[in-house]
Amino acid sequence: MDGKMSKNALVIGVTGITGNNIAAELQKKGFTVYGLSRKPGIIVPGVKHVYGDVLDPASVKKAVEDLPISHLFFCTWSRQNSEKENIAVNGAMLQNTLDAFAQKRTLEHTVLITGLKHYLGPFESYAATPMETPFKESQARLPIDNFYYTQEDILFKAAAEQKFTWSVHRPHTMIGWALGNAMNMGVTLAVYASICKETGAPFIFPGSKEQYNGVTDVTDARLLARHAVWSATDTAGKNEAFNTVNGDVFRWRQLWKLLAEYFDVTDPGYPAELSPLEPRMSGADAQWEKIVAKYSLKPHKASEIASWWHSDADLGRQVETFADMGKSRKAGFGDIQVTPDSFFELFEKLRAEKIIPPRS
Repeated sequence: MDGKMSKNALVIGVTGITGNNIAAELQKKGFTVYGLSRKPGIIVPGVKHVYGDVLDPASVKKAVEDLPISHLFFCTWSRQNSEKENIAVNGAMLQNTLDAFAQKRTLEHTVLITGLKHYLGPFESYAATPMETPFKESQARLPIDNFYYTQEDILFKAAAEQKFTWSVHRPHTMIGWALGNAMNMGVTLAVYASICKETGAPFIFPGSKEQYNGVTDVTDARLLARHAVWSATDTAGKNEAFNTVNGDVFRWRQLWKLLAEYFDVTDPGYPAELSPLEPRMSGADAQWEKIVAKYSLKPHKASEIASWWHSDADLGRQVETFADMGKSRKAGFGDIQVTPDSFFELFEKLRAEKIIPPRS
């Protein structure tokens, strides 16, 4: 890290799984961290919270006008009904944020967090014509609309105009500490397994045979945070796009057994037919309310902390999905994370925070 570097960071989406972990990592590196949210709510320890709506240009400009921000981390998105709408809304969110700094010219570096849909395509044509695995940053874009591509182009243009450097990170399925986040499979599976344990139901794998048997990977939010801060502060990370995954690979049929053993539930093997979570968990809030009362847990609804639809989408893919980290290794980022530990360490924190029941 350059010793003369300014160290004031703004995290957009600071209460989410990515932003929360990036904020913690930035503080370890000596940054003053500001977090922008639409309204007061979740407080992230050590973060100076400011409030504004990134869909309202005047609002976000006012929120940051007096902040000496040198490093921007854009870690949020808004799901829309079509990719055309995703492009319009998510593109505007990033554009408005970068425009707020156009006159200030304080930015030294901006980090954009996207994901492996860069290689798989958007939800409405998800994995229809994916790129070949392992996904590499050098692969050309798919010839379809994708709001990730739009955001990259907005970033590149603003960086050239405002004279800051940039980096893009493309994580896979996110595992880590955060509640109420649409993309957190770890919490979702913890809630699902806890319901299975309490009701005596089998812990049925909800995805496709291809995902159950194929090679895949995931991204620990703590590793993503370290990677993002590295790219923002190390010369080798500037003006580059990076895949961000744990660095190991696994098969869900193997990991599912370990998860079942951890929660002391029955793993029946692959089901006779596809068995997604969303329809099976339609009554989860009522079941979870009883579990919360029985074990004196924090009073969250299952639907507030678990995201059935997103885990169904990840686990229901019918194509192999994993990413290459060679580019990062060559550039000097060598961190790895053992994937089962990502899950088990998260589960232990969920127990400690009284989000899921204690071990019986």
